Amino acid sequence: MSEFQDKVVVITGAGRGIGRSHALEFARRGARVLVNDSGAAIDGTGKGMSAQAVVKKIISEGGAAVANTSSVATPEGASEIIEDALSHFGTVDIVINNAGILRDKTFTNVTMENFRAVLDVHLMGSVYVTKAAWPIMTAKNWGRVVFTSSGSGILGSFGQANYATAKMSVIGLMNVLKLEGQRKGVHVNTLAPGAITRMTKNLGDPRRVGKPEQVSPAVLYLCSENAPNGLILHAANGHYALVKICVTRGIDLGENVDYETLSSRVDELLDDTGLLQPERL
Repeated sequence: MSEFQDKVVVITGAGRGIGRSHALEFARRGARVLVNDSGAAIDGTGKGMSAQAVVKKIISEGGAAVANTSSVATPEGASEIIEDALSHFGTVDIVINNAGILRDKTFTNVTMENFRAVLDVHLMGSVYVTKAAWPIMTAKNWGRVVFTSSGSGILGSFGQANYATAKMSVIGLMNVLKLEGQRKGVHVNTLAPGAITRMTKNLGDPRRVGKPEQVSPAVLYLCSENAPNGLILHAANGHYALVKICVTRGIDLGENVDYETLSSRVDELLDDTGLLQPERL
């Protein structure tokens, strides 16, 4: 029997691409899956039936799934997602925050409306859905939460200031929730995937390679019984690696430091040999 047998998995943005792949892989291992997707276009506008199509495929393969088309971008929509999981399956064990939109423009040209729209889905959507599920998981002392970051967010990508801001923000959220959830048996991690999907195929980014199916093994690991806590796991084209935040050893200049003293030792300051991985600064 699979370790995911009868687990209730909520996956946002699961109507296409990487989210769809996650949903199918969990269902094939006996999980009961809530497939959330509004069916919107890449920019978040419009509606569609993509969630229902994924559910139909899962059921045709003998799995258990239910569709939900609520928007993650509002607290009300997030609550509807979790309430649907409860009404159909009785609990929530795993939340995978995968929903996202793109409204790419250079920082000079992006409107604040489009900047906020991307944050509302990627960042606040992750906050709202996780917040709605958090009491359920902590009450039973077991849960798994995965946030979705991106190489574009961690390393930067031209014309994606809104997207990158959201994708780095979820890492900060993970760093707090991994501490708060640990004593309650809730492990929180971040996936940094790369694949060619409807959302990414026209970006012209050479870092985007591979298939969604090559990403999903990573998210299964992050939700397993032996899941880590607080990792950023990159997965693309069959390659898997940890992303870590490090600091240099730095320099100590004492109490009465001034700019001239600091500038005279910049070479030492910028020396990145012997990197450290502190729990906090």
